[in-house]
Amino acid sequence: MTMIKFLKSVRMLLGLLICAMLLSSCASIVSKSIYPISIHSTPDQANILITDGIGQTIFQGKTPAIVPLSAGAGFFRRAQYQVTISHEGYKDRVVPVIFGIDPWYFGNIAIGGIIGMLIVDPATGAMWALETPYINETLTKLPESGEPQVKILHIDDVPSHLRASMKELPKAQR
Repeated sequence: MTMIKFLKSVRMLLGLLICAMLLSSCASIVSKSIYPISIHSTPDQANILITDGIGQTIFQGKTPAIVPLSAGAGFFRRAQYQVTISHEGYKDRVVPVIFGIDPWYFGNIAIGGIIGMLIVDPATGAMWALETPYINETLTKLPESGEPQVKILHIDDVPSHLRASMKELPKAQR
């Protein structure tokens, strides 16, 4: 009779172990789905505007700041943010915030966490990790209004209404 109890105990333990492996979600347990990003600038006290992938304002404030950002933007979708740093008399800087696959997400394969890999981690955003945890931008001072300035732009950055008035340089001047 004791051998039967022992086998039942082993079977129950094995069943619990299999359930734990199938239902676990590695990145959700080991990692996180909200990350702090540290934002600094020179000069100090610059304005910060953080927008998400659809242009919605997530945060407004001044440097220095630490802002918590959500890693996920939906099922299997990483969040996308843009940080705009501005200060009067200086050129604005726009910095993308990048999230990549969290290495812990692949821990689901090692422990057999099918539910974690296909449902829990993608739904919670834990499958994504912040790749740029620190932003430190030095803003460029704008020239005084009376100073002449030269601006070199890539053709894609020239507004379409100005492209019509552009002329090609002769080959000797290229």
